[in-house]
Amino acid sequence: MDGLNAYRTARVAEVLSDFRTLQYYIAAAPTDPDNMDDYYTEGWAALRQCALDGQHILNCGADTSVPEARGGPDEQAKAELQQVLLDAYARRHEGQKIYLRQAAAQRWIEWRDSVLQGTRPSSRTQSHLRACDQQLRARFRQELQAITDEGIYGELQAQDVQMGRWTAEDPSLRSVQRWLRTRR
Repeated sequence: MDGLNAYRTARVAEVLSDFRTLQYYIAAAPTDPDNMDDYYTEGWAALRQCALDGQHILNCGADTSVPEARGGPDEQAKAELQQVLLDAYARRHEGQKIYLRQAAAQRWIEWRDSVLQGTRPSSRTQSHLRACDQQLRARFRQELQAITDEGIYGELQAQDVQMGRWTAEDPSLRSVQRWLRTRR
């Protein structure tokens, strides 16, 4: 018995709380534009996909198969807490990725709206809007490509350390990626 189960329990609670907050933000983002002419634009399509991805990561089943640990009930509790931490950690990781993609999509929508300046696309704005859309598409794709598992993992890890959280047994990036792959 290593006496760290209280830390493990607290860590699971922190990560689950972070995930819950991310889920709130993901669910609160709009998915339908005020003007349905914009429905199929890239920004709105990305927001709808983010909502679906957020729902998926919330609904996918937890891996409850924990091998029987040697050493009695405390060691079994340790193994179970480590498994639950991996589950929560991977969900938080994926939630953060979805949240960042949502933010990029919302910026795309705002940039496009600023070009339109409250008007609807017309023959007068068509060429300017087309050029703007091409620029935004390129910028949007760059932003999405910059959202990497490595970057998210490092960012969340740094935030946890900055907040003084116990991170001694956090799962590795590989473990998180493996957990996510099995739930796609």
